[in-house]
Amino acid sequence: MRLRTLAAISLTAIGALLLAGCSASSQSSSEYSAEDIAFAEMMIPHHEQAVEMTELALLNTSNPEILELAQQIKAAQGPEIELMKSWTGVNTSAHAGHTMDGMLSGGEISNLRDAQGKEFDALFLEGMIKHHEGAIEMAQATVSSENQSVAELSASIIESQKLEISKMKELLAKN
Repeated sequence: MRLRTLAAISLTAIGALLLAGCSASSQSSSEYSAEDIAFAEMMIPHHEQAVEMTELALLNTSNPEILELAQQIKAAQGPEIELMKSWTGVNTSAHAGHTMDGMLSGGEISNLRDAQGKEFDALFLEGMIKHHEGAIEMAQATVSSENQSVAELSASIIESQKLEISKMKELLAKN
């Protein structure tokens, strides 16, 4: 139930952000600061890795709570990626191959791909907690942006991912 509520909150916030981006008062590129653009350029590959991790979970876990969580994360972060890509001035290949806070290494992703059962579940949860903590740290740098879309997305990332971390810690304790 708590995951469904969190998913509904996340999707509502993302929908509002997407609608705000399409409104007549959408902001010009001059209204995105260098920090806003850098945030998007780092968060896009960060979110893309989270989506990759959720796709592995959807294939490799039989735990219904982890399946639901993975679906929720994927449903939230896919639209956030598209929103950030739409910001004028964002170069989507700017940080390709670089690591950001909380990103899993190639070896960690490989271990996740190879894991099965409870080992997979533990690696997924531990990795996604680390991943979310990195995203929160990155989002805290732009939560006070003068650009309302950037500030709202940053606040949404912080709020939703803190709740997801709490849920993942509960699941990890049960695993």
